[in-house]
Amino acid sequence: KPGEQKHLKEPSSLPCMHLAVVACGDRLEETLIMLKSAVLFSNRRLCFHIFAEDSLKPEFEKKLKEWPSSYTKKFEYNIYPITFSVGNAQEWKKLFKPCAAQRLFLPVILKDVDSLLYVDTDVLFLRPIDDIWHILKEFNSTQLAAMAPEHEIPKIGWYSRFARHPYYGTTGVNSGVMLMNLTRIRNTQFKNSMIPSGLTWEEMLYPLYQKYKNYITWGDQDLLNIIFYFNPECLYVFPCQWNYRPDHCMYGSNCKGAEEEGVSILHGNRGVYHDDKQPTFKALYEVIRDFPFEDNLFQSLYYPLQSKFLDTVHTLCGRIPQVFLKQIEKTMKKVYENRVIVYLGANHRY
Repeated sequence: KPGEQKHLKEPSSLPCMHLAVVACGDRLEETLIMLKSAVLFSNRRLCFHIFAEDSLKPEFEKKLKEWPSSYTKKFEYNIYPITFSVGNAQEWKKLFKPCAAQRLFLPVILKDVDSLLYVDTDVLFLRPIDDIWHILKEFNSTQLAAMAPEHEIPKIGWYSRFARHPYYGTTGVNSGVMLMNLTRIRNTQFKNSMIPSGLTWEEMLYPLYQKYKNYITWGDQDLLNIIFYFNPECLYVFPCQWNYRPDHCMYGSNCKGAEEEGVSILHGNRGVYHDDKQPTFKALYEVIRDFPFEDNLFQSLYYPLQSKFLDTVHTLCGRIPQVFLKQIEKTMKKVYENRVIVYLGANHRY
């Protein structure tokens, strides 16, 4: 729409990495902390696509303008209203959490964007987005989206125990972190359970919802599981460290990738950033929230985080602090080298 692109001018020399989020209700702060974590660690320029209720738009603009210029120059943003191109808008809005179904319509709305990383508001990046963005190059010729499994162990997974609809694989997939090639999604005819021939993404959404609405619990995530059940060749499955949730440690550690490499993307679902049930997750959220942008990362982020973790050792998640710290320490060392060592080295040559 005219005027909507005023914040978003993608440089032609180095295309930015596109990140989308949907924020409604009380998710303003959570979304800002997620965006902050993205900006703190990423190397390439970012383009944020923020879908929000009209009442939140002025607050987003005000808060983002308060960030220091050394960080605001690393990203551009656009704020969109909540819209649904097919079906009943009120039905979509009420599906699972307010406005969450908006993510299903990203390929339709962002027609000029080729690829995109969608994340829930309760996500924190512990390493550069650049690293998950590279997974797009690993897609084969039929893959058009990537997600992580909903669970690592079928016998305690939700879908494998309770789902009343088709779902992907043995445990389903979690849509809180979803990498998408939007061009491929727009150009694909999807197999489905409604008609023998294929349907486009937009044609499929509302009939699929109508067919399964009495059987779905997790809203748009369930619809995505149904879509990829019928089109498994279209999905790339990335490992659990890219979408690490309380389920991966609250019953004992069950994400081997995180044990080996550390958590890459933290997903604090179940509201764990805002209660005391999983203090390890809350500690990470609060430390990134409270970090003054231009302070030293080790002194004002990493060391306070280590200190907070000492208070979480009584929990199953708190007993494996290295899982949470390994990747963020590695990332901060790289940031330090890029900003300090390389800079000093350049000066010493003269």
